[in-house]
Amino acid sequence: MKIALLGYGKMGKVIEKIALERGHSIVLKKSSTDSFEGLKNADVAIDFSVPDSAVTHISECLNNNIPVISGTTGWLDNYEKMAELCEINKGSFIYSSNFSLGVNVFFELNDYLAKMMHNLKQYNVSMEEIHHTQKLDAPSGTAISLAKGVIDNSDYTNWTLENPKNNEIHIEAKRIENVPGTHSVFYDSEVDQIEIKHTAHNREGFALGSVIAAEWLIEQKGVFTMKDVLGI
Repeated sequence: MKIALLGYGKMGKVIEKIALERGHSIVLKKSSTDSFEGLKNADVAIDFSVPDSAVTHISECLNNNIPVISGTTGWLDNYEKMAELCEINKGSFIYSSNFSLGVNVFFELNDYLAKMMHNLKQYNVSMEEIHHTQKLDAPSGTAISLAKGVIDNSDYTNWTLENPKNNEIHIEAKRIENVPGTHSVFYDSEVDQIEIKHTAHNREGFALGSVIAAEWLIEQKGVFTMKDVLGI
């Protein structure tokens, strides 16, 4: 499989390492100032760039019939436009706020716990996410996905980084050197606390999941999620 890396920072370099170990080749390593030369030689593109570049990267792929994986967060106001462009071009597209296989299991656990806790009104939900200081968006896309999972299965209606109002989930976003990603969901009452937590030890889990998603996507047409890739 020939891969175009759209974004060649720390994540791009780890994805390259994992892809080569799995027998794939890299035909484009695009940083912010580079052109798309070589993209048309790719079987699939993997975008781990920055919010301001993601829409351009995804559009370029879809307009050139290149299946594209995006793990860039902070651009989701344009997600529906990209999904529509994929459908118009009969393309192939996966976005995930987190490609880690463990995190995607964590998403399912979060949904299930929210359903279980729905009628236990004495518990208040809050979340914490911790990332390295180079991360540009806050809260993380993963934290937003976790909040959405609770909202979809409870009476909560929104999330906030500020002091929460009624039916809002408070997310505390911390930036600490050399933390790949830690996410916690808390259910607090006057008598106890329930906590679920995912801690990434390094970036390789995100990289492996994105390459697995790319291997899966090249045989598909449409807009998908990691739930489709993992069959969960």
